[in-house]
Amino acid sequence: MKKGWRHTCATIAFALASSAGLSGCHSVDSWDNDYYGNFDALWTILDEHYCFFEDKDVDWEQIGQKYRSEIDTEWDNRMFFDHCAAMLAELKDGHTNLISWFDVSYYNKWWSDYPQNFNLRLIEESYLDFNYSSGSGFIYKYLEDRNVGYARYASFTSGVSDSFVDMMLLTMKEADGLVLDIRDNGGGDVTNVEKLVSHFINERILGGYITHKTGPGHNEFSEPYAFYIDPASDHVRWLKPVIVLTNRSTFSAANNFVAVMRNLPNVIIMGATTGGGAGMPFSSELPCGWGVRFSASPLYDSNMVLTENGIPPTPGAEVDLDPELALNGIDTMLEEAIKVLNEFAEQNKQPEDTDVRSVLAKKE
Repeated sequence: MKKGWRHTCATIAFALASSAGLSGCHSVDSWDNDYYGNFDALWTILDEHYCFFEDKDVDWEQIGQKYRSEIDTEWDNRMFFDHCAAMLAELKDGHTNLISWFDVSYYNKWWSDYPQNFNLRLIEESYLDFNYSSGSGFIYKYLEDRNVGYARYASFTSGVSDSFVDMMLLTMKEADGLVLDIRDNGGGDVTNVEKLVSHFINERILGGYITHKTGPGHNEFSEPYAFYIDPASDHVRWLKPVIVLTNRSTFSAANNFVAVMRNLPNVIIMGATTGGGAGMPFSSELPCGWGVRFSASPLYDSNMVLTENGIPPTPGAEVDLDPELALNGIDTMLEEAIKVLNEFAEQNKQPEDTDVRSVLAKKE
C-alpha cells in the first residue's frame, strides 16, 4: 500500500491542531454493531468528514443508497468488507482505506491504469554502474561523463537531515545541474518535503495552503491557512538548474513536493503527470472495530490550486519511458533531463541565468 502523509509537518500540523473540527474521532456509540449499523457508521463518517466530494463530483447520497440496498445479512465478514471497500472505491482516492484485522482496502487505479515509466534496475545498471552512494532514502552519484548529478529519493518516509543533503549536493558541485528522480515515490512525511525544498531556495517561499472541515456539510471548510518554507540556514543551497523526474506513482507527500518545486525558476518538472493525493488523512473507527482512513483536509499549492488529481509536467517537458529503448539500456526520461541540463549550461554562461525552463521555451 502506498504511504500517506504523517501529521508531522510543523506548520501544517499547527493548522490541524488549531481546528476543533479535527480534534477528535467520530462517535460510534449510536450505531448498532451489525452490517447495517456498521455500514451506516462508515457512510456517515465519510459524509461528514471527507473533503473532496464536490471536487470529484461524487453523489455520496446516491452511492450510499445503492450500496446499502445491496447488503445481504447472510454474508460473511469477508463479503461485507469487500462490499464496503467497493463503496469507498467510488471516491477514486488512493488515500482512502478500510482497515480490518484480515485486510486493508486500497484503490489502485489512480496509478495502475497508467504506464509505470520507471525501472530502477535500468538506472542502477546503465547509469550508475552499480556504483553509487546511498543514505536517508537516497541513492546518488555525480555522472561525471555527462556532467550532471543524479539523486533518487525513493520515499518521503525516509528521514532527511541537513547534513546529509549538504554532503550529497557537495559531491555534485561541478555538475551543470541536478536530476532529482522521485518516480515511484509514494509519499510519507511532509516534514521531509520542507527539509528537502529548503536546500533549493534562497529566500522564504509560500509553500501552499491548507483548509479543514468546520462542519458536517460537504462545503463547510475554514479559510485557507498559508504555510511557508524557509531556506536551509547555514547549509548548502543548490541554486543551479534542477529537473524533477515524475511518473503517475509520484503520490501524496511526493506530489506536494512537486507542487512546491514547480514554482521555482530554476526547476523543471519532467516526465508524466503525478498521481495526486492532496488531502491530509483522518482516521475513525466502526462499531465492529474496523478502521477507516481518508482525506479530510485539502492541501493547495501556492496559487490555491488543488492538486488532488495530479500535477502535469512543465509545458514542453512531457516524456515517457520508451520500453524498447529501455531494453537497450536507455531511460528516455533521464536522457531528456540530462540533455536539457547540458543544453542550458551551453547556452547560458552567466551565473544569473537560472531559469532552466528557457531551454524548453526555445524548443516550442
